[in-house]
Amino acid sequence: MGANVFDRAAGPTGPALPDGPGTATAGPSGPGGPGGAGGRRTRRLLVRLLVLPLLAGLVPLLAVPATAQAAAGCSGRPAKTVEFSTGELRVYKSRAQACAVTVAKKPGKRRTMSVTLQARGGRAVTDKGSYTKMAGPVTVSALNRCVRATGAIGRKSGSTGWILC
Repeated sequence: MGANVFDRAAGPTGPALPDGPGTATAGPSGPGGPGGAGGRRTRRLLVRLLVLPLLAGLVPLLAVPATAQAAAGCSGRPAKTVEFSTGELRVYKSRAQACAVTVAKKPGKRRTMSVTLQARGGRAVTDKGSYTKMAGPVTVSALNRCVRATGAIGRKSGSTGWILC
């Protein structure tokens, strides 16, 4: 006759394999062997030892504060901030580039905003329009070059002069 699905020797999935994974019988390898409960514990321990350092390595990447990039739209470190009555001009510097944005102090109402960034010896790059929160980002190549930036919201503006020299 055929094997019963609930036959102890066969187990619920089919015929028993000698000392294979998934068998709980204490065969020649015993309960601590590779096929027994001890082998499963060893595998779980190995998985934990391999996965936990990988997850721990991702935590600093996930925990990076998003204020500089999300609020400004620029990468790099903050180099200069110029405040004026309606907002502020923010300039960021990475190794080879400079980036600038103009951010409103009170976002919400649509108004004229602009940001201009120029590397010494190069053309000025401008973003001007009707925005609610910020103008920019604008980026220029600034490897070993001074830059200047100007930001305006409505009729009020701020400027850096030549910086990063």
